[in-house]
Order: sequence, then structure tokens, then C-alpha cells
Amino acid sequence: MVAPAKKAFMRAGELARAAGVSVDTLHHYERKGVLAAPRRSANGYREYPADALGRVRLVRRALSIGFTLDELARILRARGGGRAPCREVRALAGAKLADVESRLRELLLVRDELRVVVKEWDAKLARTPEGERAGLLDALAVSVELNEARAPAPVWRRRKGRKKGEDEEY
Repeated sequence: MVAPAKKAFMRAGELARAAGVSVDTLHHYERKGVLAAPRRSANGYREYPADALGRVRLVRRALSIGFTLDELARILRARGGGRAPCREVRALAGAKLADVESRLRELLLVRDELRVVVKEWDAKLARTPEGERAGLLDALAVSVELNEARAPAPVWRRRKGRKKGEDEEY
């Protein structure tokens, strides 16, 4: 018995289902340059080559470990142009790992601080008669003033400003 021939092209819906994404995601990937524009059938349907599934899976996995679509587009463009961007990929991954480790350290500090706050609030609530205001959030304002005097906001509490390198608290 002869094995069935591998389908050479998939329509957008087929590819989306196989990759676990939406058709809109495929279109977005095309616009961002991480997925090549597919050929069009006579009736205008997008038809992706069979290897597009591997590309979409690569993109999804890279996004899950912190790469951005813009980074991937640049890397894949370089690779498609015959260059070997492996060292750039490694450098980006190393920077992402360092960032994750930094955020983890900060989250551990926040966890520890939150444990103290919850313990203090439990004690305060135990001293407060039922139905009366304990002033828990007011106590936070005092502790925020003390913490701000000691250290700037952690990275996870900042967002990038409009100019490169500027941070703005939110």
C-alpha cells in the first residue's frame, strides 16, 4: 500500500487549527514579517506551504520564552538572507534570562514584603471590633512613604517612557 501524499499547501484555517492559533494571528505574523506571505489560490484563498506550520510553531515557542515579533522578524530576515544570526539569538536569550532572573529577585522581595503586610493587617484586624474601620489601606500609604525614601520602584512596577531608557512609574 502506498502512503498518501503529503499535502503541499494548507489554507489559512487549516494552518491555524494545526498550529493552535487564529487566522488573524497568521495575518499578523505575515504583517510582522515572521511568516512569508502565502500564495493565493484562483479564488483568492491564502495557501501556505507545508513548512509554514513549523515556522508558526517556532514563532509561538520563541514568543513563549520572551522573544518579540520584531526581534524574530529581524533574525529570520537575516537567516533568509544567508547570514547566521546564531550569536545574536544567543545574546538576546541571555539578556532575556538576566531580565527574568532580575524580575524573580524583585518578586521574591515583593512576596516577602507582602507577607509582612498581611501579618501586620491580621494583627490590626484582630484588635479592631467587627464592623469598624481598621485603616489597612491608610497603613499602606505610610509604609509606601518609608519604602520610597529607601529605594526606587522595582522594574516590574515601571513601564518604559517614550524616550529610550526613560522609565516612568505607573
